[in-house]
Amino acid sequence: MTTSTRNHTQNPTDPSDPAQGPATGPTTGPVTGSTSGRAAARSATPTGPIPVPRDGDPRLDVDAVTRALLGKWAETRLEARERAARPEMHRPLDASVAEHRDRVFGQLRTLAEEQVSLPMLPEHLGGPNDNGANVAGFEELVVADPSLQIKAGVQWGLFTSAIVQLGDEDQQRRWVPGAMSLEIPGAFAMTEIGHGSDVQSLGTTATFDPEGGDDGEWVIHTPFRAATKDYLGNAAVHARAATVFARLITRGVDHGVHCFYVPVRDEAGELLPGVRSEDDGEKGGLNGIDNGRLAFDHVRVPRTNLLNRYGDVAPDGAYSSPIESPGRRFFTMLGTLVQGRVSLDGSANRASQLALTIALTYASQRRQFTAASPTQETVLLDYQSHLARLLPKLAATFAGAFAHEQLLQAFDDVFSGRGDTPEGREDLETLAATLKPTSTRLALDTIQECREACGGQGFMAENQLVGLHQDLDVYATFEGDNTVLLQLVAKRLLADYTSELRSIDRAGIGRFIAQRADVLAHRHTPWGRLVQTASDAGNARRSSETLRQADVQEHLLAERARVKVEEVALALRPGARMDPADAAALVNKHQVEMLDAARAHADLVRWRAFTAGIDSLEDEGSREILTDVRDLFGLSLLQDDLAWYLLNGQLSAQRGRQVSADIKRLLWRLRPHVLDLVDAFDVRPGHVRAPIALGAEQQRQDEAAAFFRAQRASADAPVSEKALRAKEKAEKKAEKKARDKQAHKSARR
Repeated sequence: MTTSTRNHTQNPTDPSDPAQGPATGPTTGPVTGSTSGRAAARSATPTGPIPVPRDGDPRLDVDAVTRALLGKWAETRLEARERAARPEMHRPLDASVAEHRDRVFGQLRTLAEEQVSLPMLPEHLGGPNDNGANVAGFEELVVADPSLQIKAGVQWGLFTSAIVQLGDEDQQRRWVPGAMSLEIPGAFAMTEIGHGSDVQSLGTTATFDPEGGDDGEWVIHTPFRAATKDYLGNAAVHARAATVFARLITRGVDHGVHCFYVPVRDEAGELLPGVRSEDDGEKGGLNGIDNGRLAFDHVRVPRTNLLNRYGDVAPDGAYSSPIESPGRRFFTMLGTLVQGRVSLDGSANRASQLALTIALTYASQRRQFTAASPTQETVLLDYQSHLARLLPKLAATFAGAFAHEQLLQAFDDVFSGRGDTPEGREDLETLAATLKPTSTRLALDTIQECREACGGQGFMAENQLVGLHQDLDVYATFEGDNTVLLQLVAKRLLADYTSELRSIDRAGIGRFIAQRADVLAHRHTPWGRLVQTASDAGNARRSSETLRQADVQEHLLAERARVKVEEVALALRPGARMDPADAAALVNKHQVEMLDAARAHADLVRWRAFTAGIDSLEDEGSREILTDVRDLFGLSLLQDDLAWYLLNGQLSAQRGRQVSADIKRLLWRLRPHVLDLVDAFDVRPGHVRAPIALGAEQQRQDEAAAFFRAQRASADAPVSEKALRAKEKAEKKAEKKARDKQAHKSARR
């Protein structure tokens, strides 16, 4: 078994100081072949109650776990990580908005020259049709500068991808080369001020005029203020064209939202006639992107500027589409753009890895308070409360990383054409809508917790955490608001449940509903809890062993997800016989429960992905340690929803109490492996760029230790008043004891 090939500092101490006591484990010194380049070596001497792993204890094979996390597109990720570590790609700390925008646009030109998005192109456009590789490389840019990542995503993941996914081959050959080379910077004009995530209700119109141009023209128009396209990357300054989503109207019929290629600026950067642009100005983050608004006053474009893969109009105005249903056509068109959600899921996970690397490295070096030793303060990681605030986030980030790899492979299967079926696209869209809200919320919570865990140092811009949180804040909103996406997941889960009901014949449906209602009723009684309590018979160890079993965790998480969907489905069942207004009111009444069911489903998806990731590892030590991490994740999920488990009879009170005890036990078990676990993320110094995690804190600690060591050894060291008072108190106590003893002897005489 191998250990980490990366050098880092764990439990930094000075073995020459006798006050520290003897080492309690084998020494792991500097090793060669470092891929992360941390300069200091580990010491064998612990700073608190946790020794380093002893000989024979499981150790994490960091390189093996890193390979597992890198996934199918490992080489692409490694190349992208090298690129993200280059100083010229990094986020500036003190630039103005204008300077930041210029810098990011220059970085984008570098990416274009290096053809980083070439993998997305199909073979007939000169690419390898490797969409998974394209997204995998794109995600890694978040540790360089989230503004660069999102601007690249706008240019190639949205603007160019819309042409590739929605246009025919002639349109692709006309416009894709310029978009790829950045000759034509583009905007993705979908979102409107008035409708946000409700794309189906957009106000912008594209009306066909058969008399215009050679064979007809589209008249793109913004009919009212709320129909203005807003929050568009590249729109304020750089975009020369936009893929505009508008309602296609021909022969007096509205065929719903379609996508059009619309030039907006000339080569000199001047707005074209009829196009109006406004700058969104400074934002709460991502200020390297020139977000802005676009509005159109009867702007005319050729008939062939309709991206026509899923809908086309002939010169005489006749509309045709390979998909008859307007609803299915709309969702199919939007489904081609799912890669935005896929990439945000991966980049949010990567941002969490960066934040945890900074905070946990700092916590392994920062010392605070002297309760455990009269001469040395305690390392933050040796405080249970510090482990409790960060390690569950670490466990959830591992789960998210393994789940994202499954999502990325599903995305590649569909977009490569190998698995491009209606069912495959629907499953992909549901999985992306499940994981993107989960990972972006986790990233924001993790970064904030890491910021607080680093104290005042975490609030300094140079240590990245504050800026990272600002930039990722909007990840919870764009490419689908998180709440809206979870509603989509809930609707899919309810639809699947309804399909199961439809598979039962008419005679059996009543029995099924009665049976499920009976089961649900029993969950709200104490009988299930009484059975658990009786089987445990007060034995905490038996409860603990049960909850640590993978099949028990999976059952509890799966049952929660299923029951929550089932309860909502049964509550909504009367809606099938209601008029639309009353049915909508019924759904609205249960919307919170729908979101809760979707989150429960997301938890189960991540837990299963984590378990599958562990099963893929060959090294037993790594499997054992990651199983502890997985158990910490699973038990934390149970703890977060413990009230539901208790109220629904899924757990007895005794087992409920055991969840917290098991989590605390796992924190201590994982303490010696913390830095190996973050090393497996392969977050490099060029990504970290936070002095507190790159040696500055360790240097401060070493200087302080050397000063106090020399002070204790000197003859003229100042004496602590507290020590003098303690000595004086001890002397008085000894004198009193001597007097009392003498008095006692005198009395006996």
